[in-house]
Amino acid sequence: MAVRRRDTRPVLLLTGALLLALGLAVAGWAAGTTVLVTLVRMLVLVAGILAAIAGLGRVARGVRGKPVDVVFWLGMTWLVLILGAAALAPLLPLGNADDSVAGLTSPIFAAPGGIGAEHPLGTNNYGLDVLARAVFGARTSILVALMAVLIGTTVGGLVGMVSGFVRGTTDRIVGILSNALLAVPPLILLIALGTVLDPSIRSIAFALSLLTIPSMVRLARANTITVAEREFVLAARALGAGRVRLLLREVLPNVVLPVLSLAVVMISVLVVAEASLSFLGIGIEQPAPTWGNMIAEGQGGVMEDHPYIVVVPGICLFLTVFSFNLLGEKAQKRWDPRAAKL
Repeated sequence: MAVRRRDTRPVLLLTGALLLALGLAVAGWAAGTTVLVTLVRMLVLVAGILAAIAGLGRVARGVRGKPVDVVFWLGMTWLVLILGAAALAPLLPLGNADDSVAGLTSPIFAAPGGIGAEHPLGTNNYGLDVLARAVFGARTSILVALMAVLIGTTVGGLVGMVSGFVRGTTDRIVGILSNALLAVPPLILLIALGTVLDPSIRSIAFALSLLTIPSMVRLARANTITVAEREFVLAARALGAGRVRLLLREVLPNVVLPVLSLAVVMISVLVVAEASLSFLGIGIEQPAPTWGNMIAEGQGGVMEDHPYIVVVPGICLFLTVFSFNLLGEKAQKRWDPRAAKL
């Protein structure tokens, strides 16, 4: 069996390398050609990327001798890159991202010039650099989502724990309030709050946190009810431990991990929600960049003539949401066995 495994490694490496090279060649050709219409180019580009990923998986399996989740690790690599770029954005040598007055001296709708050019991914209708706006847009979009998840996880988790531990009237009131929030369509709720609150990062994060609180309350409550009936909690209660000590010392360590796994998934949901608000014009206002208002710049026929205006933030949004979903799925499988079985 060991001999057969060693024999298959060269085959995996060879076929994987060929498939990887072919996929990259097809994707590169599709990205640069002008022969095909846009839709066909996108389909060929996606096919090339999928072939390259399949080839990379074969190469990794041939090197390690066992299957490797290449898609997951590519997603984590993207998250490290985009989070690092967002955190270090003010220090990076980027172009003009939000100064529309300074943008008057730059060409509008400049085509992407590639690596080394003054505007590697082109400019928009204000002469602002698309690459710089994509990086600073990531800084805004991800920061809003992280702040909203932090607020929602803290408030929802604590309320759910207290509700599930105390039960009685408190539990009924919390259940009514959480069900009331869940009954309101999320987009309608966000639009209503967006018209009342000022379009700042803090206000948008507060509005988006309301989407996470009911789910966090339900998850924390369900886990608390289960943990509260465990033997070690009953033993601590019999020894005279108070409610606060039981919640903090016995219940919280067993509830926090499932809640955190849901929080990772909610980050991707809130990144999309923030982009939706900005796209509708009730989120972060221009010229401050977010992925949502960058995509909105493609309206009015702009995308047909300058597709990179929408493609760049669209790809960033897709890859970030997809990567956070992969991370959240792994976290749920490890930290929340009940969710992993669904």
